[in-house]
Amino acid sequence: MNSATQRATVFGLLAILLWSTSVGLLRSISEHFGPVGGAALIYTVSAVCLCLARGLPKIREIPPRYLWMGGALFVTYEISLALAIGLAHSRAQSLELGMINYLWPSLTILLALFINQQRSNLWLWPGLALSLAGIIQVMKGDGAWSPLQMWHNILDNPLAYGLAFAAALIWALYCNITRRWSEGKNGVSLFFCATALVLWAKFTFVNEAPMHFTWPSSLQLLFMGISTAVAYSAWNHGIQRGNMTLLATASYFTPVLSALIASLWLGLHPGWAFWQGVAMVVGGSLLCWLATRRYG
Repeated sequence: MNSATQRATVFGLLAILLWSTSVGLLRSISEHFGPVGGAALIYTVSAVCLCLARGLPKIREIPPRYLWMGGALFVTYEISLALAIGLAHSRAQSLELGMINYLWPSLTILLALFINQQRSNLWLWPGLALSLAGIIQVMKGDGAWSPLQMWHNILDNPLAYGLAFAAALIWALYCNITRRWSEGKNGVSLFFCATALVLWAKFTFVNEAPMHFTWPSSLQLLFMGISTAVAYSAWNHGIQRGNMTLLATASYFTPVLSALIASLWLGLHPGWAFWQGVAMVVGGSLLCWLATRRYG
């Protein structure tokens, strides 16, 4: 790789690192500002940063199907993930919910078979099964498992678990819609603004405790808002000019890095079963990717 390619690849890897901080910071910020208020603040800061760095795209240049369908999916995903983690009954549960979100790489490839006529070999199905088994392993923890026990865990907080599973499916759909309809245009700055507006509108109708800004909470908010904006910009630069194969492979290990950072940040000590589940999700995602790689 030449120096320009190396720099672009480093930017892409930086994006993966920054995205890996999202689960822990989302939970921490929601504890300070509330699930809805915290998410609204994060996306407001990110939207401002993206608009300053990239500007708003010209709406007339964005294909209408991508603008409306893609925008709706993007906004729904970001809100679903933020609220799922914010509504978790405990920090440990927020870690589980964050891992459920990482079903999206496998689901993206599955949906690509139908939306983008992606070809694959039979390894796709073991990959999907391994990813799903990994999520079950994460949810069961170190105790005995049964379908009834897992169902009771979900019923303990059905809204949060429902939002987490929905987020994984929605982002997989968004990725395929973007590939099919975007025509190379990028509406992320506009979508972040829409996400922030929807969250503030929701905030006016919920009964959350008043926000109390402290130096630690404010610094966390600024870091996450800015890092989210930087991550999107860095990733875009990385995949355009860097080593795409290396970045694609590295991105599949995001669940491991995300779980590790969230555990350290939130002071959690997940058991061996949790890490087994994370490894299974990563392995399943890689199998799905390898099942389609030879077909381009």
